[in-house]
Amino acid sequence: MARKATKKKTTGSKRRLLVVLFNLKRGQSEAAYERWARTKDVPTARRLKSIDDFKVFRVDGLFGSDAKAPYRYAEVLEINNIDRLGPDVMASKPMKAIIAKFQAFADNPMFLIMSRFAG
Repeated sequence: MARKATKKKTTGSKRRLLVVLFNLKRGQSEAAYERWARTKDVPTARRLKSIDDFKVFRVDGLFGSDAKAPYRYAEVLEINNIDRLGPDVMASKPMKAIIAKFQAFADNPMFLIMSRFAG
């Protein structure tokens, strides 16, 4: 049985989380987006050397509140080298197609770059 190649986990100042918060554009189907995220977006992005992991979450609500959450989706990417992410994306023809499709789905996404300082 073939083993999946593992990426070297790096430590230090280049590791980041990229969290993308967004809603779908008017007229976009949740089912279509979620199917595309599972079958195209996540597998394609996980192939990039600068990405250790990529998960997509549906936001179900606000803890302790009945108010509607401001975003429906959150993508969380574990980046092992933030300096390599841009060049990795630009060098990948499949990722360019992913970006175009994501832009068709997502309404004004917010891209947050995070670095861990505790825990």
